[in-house]
Amino acid sequence: MAWPRWRRWRGRGASPWPCCPLMAGPTRSSMKRPPCRRPRSPRWRRPATRAGRRRPAPRWPCWRGRGLPVAEDLAADIVPLPMAGAWHPQAGAGDPLALRPDPARPLVAVVFYRAYLAAQDCAAIAALIAALEAAGLAAHGLYVTSLKEPQSRRVAEAALNHWRPAAIINATAFSARDDAGHTPLDATGAPVFQVALATAPREGWAASARGLSPADLAMHVVLPEIDGRIMAGVASFKQPCAQDAALGFARQVHAPDADRIAAIVARVQGWIALARRPVAKRTVALVLSTYPGKAEAMAHAVGLDALASTQAILSDLAGAGYAVTPPDDLARRLAAETLAWPLTAYRAALTQLPTALQDDLAQAWGAPESDPACRDGAFHFAALRCGRALVALQPERGERAQRDEAYHDLSRCPRHGYVAFYLWLRAQKTDALVHVGAHGTLEWLPGKAVALSAACWPEALTGALPVVYPFIVNDPGEAAQARRRIGAVTLGHLPPPLRRAQGGAGLHTLEALLDEFSGAVGLDPARRDRLVKAIRAEAQALGLEAELGLDPAASAAEAIARIDRFVCDVKDSQYGDGLHVFGRGAQGTAERDGLLAALAGQRVAAGPAGSPWRGRADVLPTGRNLYAIDPRAVPSRAAHAQGVVLAQELVRRHLQDHGDYPRTLVVDLWGSATMRTAGEDFAMALHLLGAAPVWDAGSERVTGVEILPLARLDHPRLDVTLRVSGLLRDAFPMLPVLFGQAVRALCGRDEPPEWNPFAGQAPAPRVYGPGPGRYGAGIGAAAERYGAESRRAAGEAWLAASSHALDATTPQDDAAGLRARVAAAQAFVHAQDLPETDLLLGADHATHEAGFAAAQAVAGGSAQAALYHLDNRDPARPVARPLGEELARVVRARAAHPGWIAGMMRHGFRGGAELSAMLDHLGAFAHLAPGSVPAHLFDLYYHATLGTEAVRAFLARENPAALAAMQARFAALHAAGLWPTRRNAILAELGA
Repeated sequence: MAWPRWRRWRGRGASPWPCCPLMAGPTRSSMKRPPCRRPRSPRWRRPATRAGRRRPAPRWPCWRGRGLPVAEDLAADIVPLPMAGAWHPQAGAGDPLALRPDPARPLVAVVFYRAYLAAQDCAAIAALIAALEAAGLAAHGLYVTSLKEPQSRRVAEAALNHWRPAAIINATAFSARDDAGHTPLDATGAPVFQVALATAPREGWAASARGLSPADLAMHVVLPEIDGRIMAGVASFKQPCAQDAALGFARQVHAPDADRIAAIVARVQGWIALARRPVAKRTVALVLSTYPGKAEAMAHAVGLDALASTQAILSDLAGAGYAVTPPDDLARRLAAETLAWPLTAYRAALTQLPTALQDDLAQAWGAPESDPACRDGAFHFAALRCGRALVALQPERGERAQRDEAYHDLSRCPRHGYVAFYLWLRAQKTDALVHVGAHGTLEWLPGKAVALSAACWPEALTGALPVVYPFIVNDPGEAAQARRRIGAVTLGHLPPPLRRAQGGAGLHTLEALLDEFSGAVGLDPARRDRLVKAIRAEAQALGLEAELGLDPAASAAEAIARIDRFVCDVKDSQYGDGLHVFGRGAQGTAERDGLLAALAGQRVAAGPAGSPWRGRADVLPTGRNLYAIDPRAVPSRAAHAQGVVLAQELVRRHLQDHGDYPRTLVVDLWGSATMRTAGEDFAMALHLLGAAPVWDAGSERVTGVEILPLARLDHPRLDVTLRVSGLLRDAFPMLPVLFGQAVRALCGRDEPPEWNPFAGQAPAPRVYGPGPGRYGAGIGAAAERYGAESRRAAGEAWLAASSHALDATTPQDDAAGLRARVAAAQAFVHAQDLPETDLLLGADHATHEAGFAAAQAVAGGSAQAALYHLDNRDPARPVARPLGEELARVVRARAAHPGWIAGMMRHGFRGGAELSAMLDHLGAFAHLAPGSVPAHLFDLYYHATLGTEAVRAFLARENPAALAAMQARFAALHAAGLWPTRRNAILAELGA
């Protein structure tokens, strides 16, 4: 870089900040003593009035009326520091337009606050610039008052357009978007990397599983994500200077961390190298998930055909000039082919990892030769070369038998084969990694939740490798995990398109009878009465009255109304038509453009996460870098209003079913749903307590809770316990605190105990979840090993994975307290907001909802709680259904629906995997929550799949392992007594 002769302010050659140690040029002050070894007590001159008299000294509280001191070393005519400008630790401050960038060296602009200059606190910025230059890059600082302050925005935009940096490192906090969604860092198209200048000491960060405080998380991570910035890590920590004896004050400064700055620079270098590599010479690795570790379920991704998407991506790359060749029959080749890496190469690469990680690996897994992927002196990976592209299956991170438990567990060290895979990718000189679909295990490896260290496994394995992650647009929580822990650019893709069911499996005759009944009402009473009997007889034959919990003695009016309502719900239900293919369909162009921009090392515009099928048109176009919401504004006012409606619907349904309020209940809260809805479920829980959020009028941030008077409630205060997910714990650390505040306030109120169950009670925890570094319900394989002992194990696992009290003064394990709350619960509720999913499309619903039933059985509950699935897909019409009724709706409207099955059959291997997984999930509900899945629902699914010749032939052709798995699963369900079918044809096929 050619350094200019700076146009100093008013032409002065010396720095306008004479005591700043980072400025060039000697000053009268710095010649007398080393500058700023400790803050000196300033003595300020009193400004003169126009009449020549000095104004009275301003009163400053800390000086106790003595007036402000005068700095004897400060020149009287120093010019004020401009609002924004350029800065370098060697050249000082100056005009950014006078800089002449050296085209031979990529330039990195480091954006930081003007306040750091004014406070003589630029050591972290200087260290970043020095490290970038030591790495062979040009670097220059750009200070601003704020990226939202108009003059600073103009200077920053002009400077960056003049400099044309290869990358931008941003050390300011918050989002810089204006009302039009633009920021001054966008125009050049350079990727913007966000660094945190932590407000906490290094010791606190080192000991913290969370990594950053809630305030730092919001300022330096969550809000900058709104601008599409790539998380690069933490650069400095607060450190006290020596105390000034005169001031009685020890200044806190940002102390740079050399190791973290080196990691930041390496990440920036990786993206710059990707951009500078000629397209035809770029090597891209496409990695597909192996979750849930079953041969028939290879390449799983939520809502995405990852195999077809990989082929589509390779075709798009080839069309863009990449030297890649799309493969044929990708599923078969990935199942059969491997690439090898010598064990000696792995051992050499392993020595580059931190010693602590090497020790953990050896202690957990022993010698690398014992790894299942190591044979004949080499590691073998399920992978194939497609020109300059690698396509590979992500290895198992642990033992396959413990696959589900380990999937979201940050405490489990990955095995040698997993570590070897990522070190091998780096040894192949891979320029970028594309993880195809949500989601893999890399971002769930042990380490801090955010602002990782060198001893965190995600950073240790990815190093400086750029990560691009096509991710379903409706899952902000798990996308955030990838952004914050592996620095991924998460490219949103569409969920599958929705189709209206229009009819339900096995309901055709009943629908016709109901239509005939509606025409007979008021016209032909005798015919109407005959139809009532026919409708009830048909409903009983179908098992529908049992599904609805309808008493045989119920009146005709009640029976017909409930049957008709259920049939209408089924007909109005929607299901995903097949799977999405990345870069194809309505948003294909946007997705392809986003991927190509990311792989060119360019900035990808930010886009919100949410469901386009729930009215969130703002998530379109897809192909943008996903972001979540400000956790401090949750729940929003709109979310609170919807939460009140949800609470009323839940109470209404419980009163209808049981004749009383749910006096004690457990509410299941998930992080992604909280992000999508801005906290509707949490607001519901507050309203059940009889409490409401309090918002700051200006910022709309939640500042506390208000206890509503009993006169404003239409129900007694209910004793609510929250079971929150690990993602919610990390992303919304203040929500457990708010809920705990409400409970403590209720304990102190003078109210009748029949209206306030907390009155007169000692405050106790009411918010539970996984401990630090843990996620999920922990049930794992116990959900699929049928039998009483396995169900007990699942219940104990649920309790163990939920026992951390998060609203306690100091979060701590409280297993006894949780067991008591679970045992006493009269109801359990989980709300669902996504129209494109349901409780059988993934394993999590079974492990959380039915897992609670298993947990209550071992916790000693005197009666089984009512299990509710609160359908919030349409905010205008939420519906609380008992778990059995919701399962019946899903099986009849989607799982056994010929339209959904036909959609899956268009996707070959992956379609077969989805059919098999559906049965696994239905079986988990039947096992963990006895009575929730009647036999006739399994009959329906069997007839729709294995009992239909075309479907059986499809499975045999496209995914024989899925066919075998379904046959084995049906047989196991029958053997365990969970499917006591009486259909002779089925029994004959089962050999029973």
